[in-house]
Amino acid sequence: MKQAAVLVPLLAGGEESVLLTIRAAHLTSHAGQVSFPGGRIDPGDASPEAAALREAWEEIGLDPGQVEVLGRLPGRETTTGYFVTPVIGRVPRDVSLTPALDEVAEIFLLPLAVVRDPKAPQRRRVKLPNDEWREFWVWPHPKHHIWGATAAILLDLAAWLG
Repeated sequence: MKQAAVLVPLLAGGEESVLLTIRAAHLTSHAGQVSFPGGRIDPGDASPEAAALREAWEEIGLDPGQVEVLGRLPGRETTTGYFVTPVIGRVPRDVSLTPALDEVAEIFLLPLAVVRDPKAPQRRRVKLPNDEWREFWVWPHPKHHIWGATAAILLDLAAWLG
């Protein structure tokens, strides 16, 4: 499996939230989907934390010096052949962010009150073209469809938050 890391940015102060992105529509994989900032771990990355911080800088202009790394969530295998290590980081609410439009169409927030609500995530099931069934988690949001690996990581975040 290819190794990847994502940053799970928690915005402190005011209404606590987790930061998410919408991937650009022209990308060849996961176009238009909700994700955390992140990507493949490069050979020059010293750790998953270093990769997650580098990717967040490249994708949303998040200065690594503005992130207090709090730990990791359990790694997740994806159906696309990646093993993703989620890295939790606390970020000041007033941090300046600029999406790299070649990768990120939008940055948005999901309140931690939603993540902490045990009734919020829903299990969905769809039939694939090959007649197999796939189950996955979905989180409510008025504008965006949060599902797949991102939704699973949010479940792990909910458990981490207690």
